[in-house]
Amino acid sequence: MQPSQVKTADDARRIVRERSLSHVKVGVFDADGILRGKYLHKDKFFSALDGGMGFCDVVLGWDMNDQLYDNVTYTGWHTAYPDAPVRLLPDTCRELPFENTLFFLGEFSDKAEPICPRGLMRRMLAKADKMGFEVWYAVEYEFFVFDETPHSIRAKRYKDLKPLSPGYFGYSVLRNSVHAEFYHDLLSTLGTMDVPVEGLHTETGAGVLEAAIKVDSGIASADKAALFKTFTKVICQRRNLLASFMAKWSKDWPGCGGHIHMSLQKKGGKKGVTSAFHDENAPHKMSETMRQFVAGQQALMPELLAMVAPTVNSFRRLIPGFWAPTSATWSVENRTTALRVIPGSAKSQRVEYRVAAADGNPYLACAAALGSGLWGIENKLKLGEPIKGNAYEMEHPAKHDLPRTLMEASERLKASKAARSLFGDAFVDHYAASRNWEEREFRKAITDWELDRYFEII
Repeated sequence: MQPSQVKTADDARRIVRERSLSHVKVGVFDADGILRGKYLHKDKFFSALDGGMGFCDVVLGWDMNDQLYDNVTYTGWHTAYPDAPVRLLPDTCRELPFENTLFFLGEFSDKAEPICPRGLMRRMLAKADKMGFEVWYAVEYEFFVFDETPHSIRAKRYKDLKPLSPGYFGYSVLRNSVHAEFYHDLLSTLGTMDVPVEGLHTETGAGVLEAAIKVDSGIASADKAALFKTFTKVICQRRNLLASFMAKWSKDWPGCGGHIHMSLQKKGGKKGVTSAFHDENAPHKMSETMRQFVAGQQALMPELLAMVAPTVNSFRRLIPGFWAPTSATWSVENRTTALRVIPGSAKSQRVEYRVAAADGNPYLACAAALGSGLWGIENKLKLGEPIKGNAYEMEHPAKHDLPRTLMEASERLKASKAARSLFGDAFVDHYAASRNWEEREFRKAITDWELDRYFEII
């Protein structure tokens, strides 16, 4: 039996027995998109397939550095950090080729479900389904690869790092041929894990790559994007390399995007024939549904930015001239705007949500991009004229200004009536508090820039 054939709890038991596995690996994604998991003995796993399992709810109550939030109500010292119920998802079964075992995703349930990132995206997909749509995503990531290890970067204090390859050399056949074994290992391992990469090439920067994950429907696409980030890091570190999805790690190099290509298909039809976005006779082949969808994304982008730019560093990327948007703008085939409409056939007509960064949680970013678009359809929003030319050099309406800091973005999210309507009070309050914490932690730090500028001279 192959992992792709596993759909039910009985299927999961069968494949584990067929392979004579003593243990499997299970995991859940936290608010930052970090995979937290453990090995389970097959007996425990079999039991959990029916009744669920407990997972310490601290993973919903701490940051990416395992520091406890001091401003959330769901969990904390006041609740004594009990277990949260997790349901295992048999149809997420995957090979772990370098471990000779299987991997399964889980999802928080019961009282934790409203703040579970995967659960949030699933609710947005259910909303789309109720409105008569199927949702298709393709996520692409830019990331830097270094000839370093987790130990060496700390020993160097993140200075004078050696990239996999030097200089600017986008789409380089020279670079990917020299490092062909690494490229093929990445492609092959991810393919075996059912995370198929459609395109992989060097980007413009020292050691930076871009990978486009093959298009898929709904939750499967976000699963693949989230697993891509985790296991790209695993594959690199097993080769004594290090991959970073930090939004902007150096002022000298462009930032790393996590762009989301998406389209709506009319439910029940045949993909590629029943696009809800495509109208052959309309300007830019944009159907009225697509115009309303993009209008919703544009209108809510400033309010939902914390969901797609979730770190202090995310905002280092959103500066003019570095291939990242600075305002909630849209255009057609224009990479200076936040939303890029890509006209094509019924199969390929789509919008690229370019404001998202590589450091984002794919479930939350995809949920924000989808939820805002559906909100636009529900409210029959009108879309203005597309930007022509360089959006960086133009002035835009104040309502399209993006928050400039994570704190501002978290406050905009917390105050957003649309966000609360789409995602629920529990999620908005919990997530906004977690972003507020992230910025407060940053403000405790004394940067090298401050020491260099002030220590002696001031």
